[in-house]
Amino acid sequence: MPLTSRPRVKHRPLRRRRAALLAAAVSVCLLAAGAPAKPLGIGDRLYPYLGNPGYDVASYDLSFTYPGTNDKPLQAVTTIDARTTSRLDRVNLDFAHGKVESVEVDGRPAGFTSGGEDLVVTPDGPLHKGRWTRITVKHTSDPVTGKDEDGGWVRTSDGLAMANQADAAHLVFPCNDHPSDKAMFTFHVTAPNAYTAVANGVPAGADRVGGSTTWTYRTQHPMATELAQVSIGRSAVAHRAGPHGLPLRDVVPSADRKELEPWLAKTPDQIAWMESKVGKFPFETYGVLMAQASTGFELETQTLSLFEKNLFTETAYPKWYLESIMVHELSHQWFGDSVSPRTWSDVWLNEGHATWYEALYAEEKAHKPVEDRMKAAYSASDRWRDSGGPPARPKPPAPGQKIGIFRPNVYDGAALALYALRQEIGVRAFERLEKAWVKQYRDSSASTADFVRLASTVAGRDLSGFLKDWLYGEKTPPMPGHPDWKSVKPAKDATDTEDAKNTRNTRNTKGPARK
Repeated sequence: MPLTSRPRVKHRPLRRRRAALLAAAVSVCLLAAGAPAKPLGIGDRLYPYLGNPGYDVASYDLSFTYPGTNDKPLQAVTTIDARTTSRLDRVNLDFAHGKVESVEVDGRPAGFTSGGEDLVVTPDGPLHKGRWTRITVKHTSDPVTGKDEDGGWVRTSDGLAMANQADAAHLVFPCNDHPSDKAMFTFHVTAPNAYTAVANGVPAGADRVGGSTTWTYRTQHPMATELAQVSIGRSAVAHRAGPHGLPLRDVVPSADRKELEPWLAKTPDQIAWMESKVGKFPFETYGVLMAQASTGFELETQTLSLFEKNLFTETAYPKWYLESIMVHELSHQWFGDSVSPRTWSDVWLNEGHATWYEALYAEEKAHKPVEDRMKAAYSASDRWRDSGGPPARPKPPAPGQKIGIFRPNVYDGAALALYALRQEIGVRAFERLEKAWVKQYRDSSASTADFVRLASTVAGRDLSGFLKDWLYGEKTPPMPGHPDWKSVKPAKDATDTEDAKNTRNTRNTKGPARK
């Protein structure tokens, strides 16, 4: 996900944002008495209340009914199949924006209330460890979350799309909103016949009844909640074949299809280029969603990456640069989507790798040397570490800026650490490591410690000390092969100013942002 250097509405302090959110959030009905409900979490260092203990989600079945306008709530039903990992008297789900009408657990009515940004469900009896359970929530899903929200539904000129990274899926549907709990997804989207709905995965039917159509999509690989995507709009869907016959589908405003086609046609060759670096594409389909919206970022939603359409219809950026941004989001399908971060502190594994392949593509296709970019990153690295933390231990987001972990230290700062590793172990060993990483952890989540162990195995020597310095050190270590490179730290006030700017501009340049 790259972030764009464009004006954004200033965020309110978190306490004001949270008060406003909860005032308009989940309306609840307490059907069972007991101790006060409270939010839980799995203890993520950066988002302590994300995720919930006690169960592992196997699948989500999501139904949305679009009313034909993007300023009114959608009627929705979320069905969760999960296996309990401990005895539960209550089940906490992340959900913080919508009205809950009813909850059932295994077909029987259940009590529910709110606790912070959690929907707390009380079944009619305890759920014992190791059993399968089905939770069905009838609710609304409201695209009007307030101008200061950091994600969820994105209103486009003709409908809606989703942008749930890092912690906004629970603004759309009840879930276990943490990338460590991946699951299969089925989407049913009902909209007036003038609209087209597309979601992650492959189509499984379009049923037209009267004035509306219900579109169904299913994933064939597990997915993190933050990667869910649903597009509803007056859209055209362009189909083509990728490498090995991979089905590709792109979603664009119908009026812009012809103008955007030259960009859409680049995807097959970009996939082939990535496959030459890290191996076969990991999913059942791919495509780009070019939405008529102003998000301030591009986003690697699984199998259907989100882009702002205007990037490709305006002339603000050179073609080679936009192509490299397309590759950034494409590379996330391996790094971040197929192999998801175990915790959000591991986000450098997503963004560092995507930035690395973005830079490598620009070198090979547009003659923009990686070494030049890495030298520039090295010069700024101490500043980035001081303001945002080292790559594998980013500082928590500032109050009111929940996507504030996406700073330069986890983009070019993390790519710099990968460059240092390649310098240390050699190009061939580094390439073997990259292929081994996406193969060994495909369809799962992995941690920084996992990466360090695998790197050591591939290199045939212990790299834990070397990588600890690069990933966790307060100061940037010497660059192997470049003893003359220097990292220059500016005065404290300049650091603070630069960090505030780069919270929205991860490239430290003028350009479209990428997550």
